[in-house]
Amino acid sequence: MSYFFAKKLKLGYEEAISRVKEELEREGFGVLTEINVKETLKKKLGADFRPYIILGACNPHNAYKALQAEARIGLMLPCNVVVQQTEEGVEVSAVDPVASMQAVDNKNLECIAVEVRDKLHKVINNL
Repeated sequence: MSYFFAKKLKLGYEEAISRVKEELEREGFGVLTEINVKETLKKKLGADFRPYIILGACNPHNAYKALQAEARIGLMLPCNVVVQQTEEGVEVSAVDPVASMQAVDNKNLECIAVEVRDKLHKVINNL
């Protein structure tokens, strides 16, 4: 089982970020964190890196259900979505929560993870 799903886009990098945020919002996600990897690596290491941003996406309804089912599940939240510039163009990828939750021995999380995966799939497919 793959731990992610992805799609190449025919958009510019900045436009792709905006579209991802719009699609996440349509599916009930908010972006809690934004980590600009390129800027961070330049600042901390002086290293050059391609445009790459990690968006920490959270669907409050599903997060609440998961937190009720498993007290420490916050260690695996939020769901990360990556927008990056590759040689082939812009790629958007999202973590597969079903794959992530396999590490947790709690059957109650399974249906929540499937619901979140379906929403993230829809986000990626709608781009």
